[in-house]
Order: sequence, then C-alpha cells, then structure tokens
Amino acid sequence: MAKHILGISAYYHDSAACLLRDGEIVAAAQEERFSRIKQDAGFPTQAVQYCLDAAGITSDQLEYVVFYEKPFLRFERLLETYLAFAPRGFRQFLTAIPVWLKEKIWIKETIRKKLGFSGPILFPEHHESHVAAAFFPSPFNEAAILTLDGVGEWATASYGIGRNNQIEMKREIRFPHSLGLLYSAFTYYTGFKVNSGEYKLMGLAPYGEPIYVDTIYEHLIDLKEDGSFRLNLDYFDYCTGLTMTNARFDRLFGGPPRQAEAAIGQREMDLAASIQQITEEIMLRMARHIHTETGMKNLCLAGGVALNCVANGRLLREGPFDNIWIQPAAGDAGGALGAALFSWHQYLNQPRERADRQDEMQGAYLGPEFNPEEIQQTLDAEGAVYQKLDKEQLITDVARLLAEEQVVGWFQGRMEFGPRALGNRSILADARSPRMQRQVNLKIKFREGFRPFAPMVLEEQAAKWFDLQVPSPYMLLVAQVHADQLSVLTQEESVRAGLGMLDVSRSTIPAVTHVDNSARIQTISGETNPMMQRLLSEFETRTGCPVLVNTSFNVRGEPVVCTPQDGLRCFLATDIDCLAIGPFLLKKKDQPAELLDRYPRGAKALD
Repeated sequence: MAKHILGISAYYHDSAACLLRDGEIVAAAQEERFSRIKQDAGFPTQAVQYCLDAAGITSDQLEYVVFYEKPFLRFERLLETYLAFAPRGFRQFLTAIPVWLKEKIWIKETIRKKLGFSGPILFPEHHESHVAAAFFPSPFNEAAILTLDGVGEWATASYGIGRNNQIEMKREIRFPHSLGLLYSAFTYYTGFKVNSGEYKLMGLAPYGEPIYVDTIYEHLIDLKEDGSFRLNLDYFDYCTGLTMTNARFDRLFGGPPRQAEAAIGQREMDLAASIQQITEEIMLRMARHIHTETGMKNLCLAGGVALNCVANGRLLREGPFDNIWIQPAAGDAGGALGAALFSWHQYLNQPRERADRQDEMQGAYLGPEFNPEEIQQTLDAEGAVYQKLDKEQLITDVARLLAEEQVVGWFQGRMEFGPRALGNRSILADARSPRMQRQVNLKIKFREGFRPFAPMVLEEQAAKWFDLQVPSPYMLLVAQVHADQLSVLTQEESVRAGLGMLDVSRSTIPAVTHVDNSARIQTISGETNPMMQRLLSEFETRTGCPVLVNTSFNVRGEPVVCTPQDGLRCFLATDIDCLAIGPFLLKKKDQPAELLDRYPRGAKALD
C-alpha cells in the first residue's frame, strides 16, 4: 500500500502544504492562493484539503504529518531574546507571547484537531526542512547545500552535504546575526514591506550607486573571509521592538525611513544598490568557503535569501561550483515540501537514486487545475462572452494577439508552487514593445513603475538572447541581455540617472531589459510545459522573437490567481486585453457592459 506523508508550514508567513506518495510529490500549494490573503500565515486548512483531494485520500490514510520546524525551540529563542535584552522589548513581548501561548506552540494538538489525524507527527528543524527542500528534489546525487533566510528556531544560515538519501549538517550562523534580516532591515528602511518587498529592493538596486557599502561595513556588519559575519545590533530593533531599524540607523543614513507611498529618492536607490552588493559578496564568500570545505562540484540553495536571483546569477558566473540548483519555493512555503522529504529520506531512510538528471519538481506545477466544464460553468455564471477553441487554434490566436501588442491573461494547467508564475498563471505580453513595461506595471498590475519584468524564452534559444548557458526553469537566475540584442544609446540616453533611466529602450526586447541590461530569465522546455513551448514557438514564427513578458497573474496586494473565478475577476478589473483560460478565449472588447460594471478597474477592487 502506498505511503502518504503530509508536510505543513505555518504561523510565520507563506503557510503551505505538500503531499508525498511513496516519496514522489503529488501536490503542493500555499494557503494564500485559496484564502486570497497575501502571504497568509494561518494554518493551511484549504491547502491541506487540496493536497488530500489531489491524492484521492483522506487524512486517516496519512502515514505521517510533518511540521516544518520545532515550535518549542523557536519559542525558546524568543524567550531567551527577550530576557537577554530586558527590559527593552517589553512591548514586543506583550504582543508576541499571548499568541504563542494560545496557538503557536500547540501545533500537535492543532494538527490532530484540524485534520482528525491520530498518527505520528514529526518536527524537523526549520533549516533541516530548507536543506531537504534544496537537495532531495535536486538533480544531483551529491551536493553541497547552503540555506539562508531571516531566522528559523536559532539558525539564520547553514550549510551541509547531501549524498543520495542523507544530509549531514556542518555549520550554521545563529540569530540575531542574519543576512535575511539585514536585507529586510533595508527593505523596511526604504519603505517596502518586510517579507514581500525584498523583490522591490532588488529591482530598485540598478537605479542607484553602491555609495553606502563602506558605511555598512564600518558600522553594521563585521564580515569574515569565509562569509561568516556578525551584525552590530546597536543599529537594529528587530530583537526588542516592532520595527527593523532604530533612530541610530536613521542618523547613519540621514533621516527616517521612507513612508510606504512616498516618492522614491536617490537615497533609496543608493541604499538598495549598496545592500544588494553586500548580499552578493556574502553569498560569494560563503560559496567559496563551502566549496573549499566540501570539495563538491554541485551546490543547492534554499531559504528566502535564495530568491535573490541577482545574487544567484553572480554565484553561477563567478562562484566555484560547476552546477547550481535553487529550490523554486525557496522560502517558508517550501518548508512544507522539505519537511515531508526530510521525513521520507532522512527519518525513514527511504532510498533516493539519481543519475544527475532533471529535478523532481515537475516544473513547480503542483497546484490545482480545472477542467473545461468547470471553467465554462464559471464563465456562463458571470455572463462572459467567449470562444471555445481547440488547443492549436488557441495558441495561434493568442500568438497573433500578443504580436499585436495585446496583453493576455494565461490560465492553463496546474497552478505553480512558490512565489513565481511560471507560465500557467501568467500575464503575457510582447517583450519587443517599448511601452509594455510601464503599461503592465501601472495599468494592469497597479504597482511601482520601476519594477522590471521577467522574460520567458525557449530553452534552446536562450543563449542567443541572454548571456546564459544553463536552463533557468524557475526564474531564479539573472543574466545580461546578449550584446547582439542591445541598442546603441544616444549620449543623452546614456547619462540618464535614477528613474529617468526607465524611458530608455535598451535592446530589441526592451520590456524585459532592466536598466543595467539584465533580465530575470525563465527558460521553457517542451518537457515541463509543452503548451507554453508551443506558444513561444508560434510567437517566434510570427515575429522572429522567442521571448515574451511573463509576470504573475494578479495585481498588487493580491495573491496569484488560483481558480477560474479568480482569473476572470482579475481580467475584468484590469486593462488586460484578452484571457486564455483553458480552451476558452475572452476579449475585453466583447464583454457586456453590465459585466464590466460589476468589476470596476483598479487594485482596490481586488482587495
């Protein structure tokens, strides 16, 4: 009889569930996609139910349930931190402790109650879940493993070695010294939301100059040659307060944090450039040290910092490892996956035989899918106007619409697991269009105009368009646009600074070329996403270009769409021109006025 293991992460951010059947991933999803609460931290009740339904089982058929960390050990860290800094931090203590006493430390009881499960419940450590998510689904029989995040129980960074079905942890950096929290401190200070705005800080970095690097090294961090470090806690407030930084930090950088909706100034751009450079340097030093210590040719990465695709690109180009693999759900959501895999291989000692081939993540397409009947029922219930097309006609029509600079919502197959839309819940546009970057940001995503978009490109064509020689299926590597595709800039264009750089068309694919001529690339193969491969091929036939803009199918402040209802609603309430949802094609211009009136345009309509 098949053995099923359910992994769960919850109560910090990005709660999720994952189900294994005999060690193979059946399903995985974040709770936010069902609850529609961005980064939902609650118990993942709906994600768990989806996983069970996908496997066709009930909770009493589970062999084990595995929680991604040790709650009592995390609670111990909180108490020791409060005691170490007392009486400072009393307000934070009063805020946090009642929640822990009421809910967070009673995970075993919560699992039994919510799932009706009476079997064994396991608790690996937080970073054990991360290293398992990094190594066990990877294409390698053996590899060094590096995990970096804010904090788990005590560890904030760790490295180890994975061989076949076992992982051996070697060393860790412990709270309060944390690269993830350092980066989040600058996220907070530059006016973005911690645990979600880090992408924005990374995207802002190329607009600035790293003029604060020496200041950061002098006052904030003592960095060693092996990548280990200590932070100067005199400048931070995350141990004792309700904010990341304090007044001393403000004085160091010339004023208070930027308010969330205030204009972004040169200071914020330069701070972003500075902390990004330091993050990359720390990761490079760590990688070199780990390579020296382990002698491995392969490196696996996980933890929230592993989502810094600019740093990942530098690791690939400048680091000592031959091959790098990054868990696509690198943050806490992936902890659910790692917890389940850790139990299967490490705890139960189940074999894992790999031949250095493709990874086990199935393209990260592990979420719900909907059949044509379910989709049509949603469309008919709303009174939407649509065409039903066979697959080839749908691809032909969508490729033509994209070539005509139409923006298309693309809703096909299984939803992605992790923070990136990878071609099944995506908004697509023509990468050759100079106006697309700003138009999609401001009129469709309702987000900051400076944020870059990622290109998706046929895997076999990637090296012609980008300086990238390896597949990047999960949009976790940044590389330069190939020199043959770059434009010759005028003198006036070349000296523009700050957000003025946005208006310069830098390449033959300006909609996905960042201001430093870089791009966060997703390569598409027919093996993992044959329908998207066909669409890109058809678009190339029409235009000579195998590259499209790919951004997540959502608006600012909303999770990526999950259900047909979510997709239709986002389509109707934005300036998306067309929606390809299953075999159905909808055009905005064809929709009845009364339907459009029910979904007024704007981000607030979707909150």
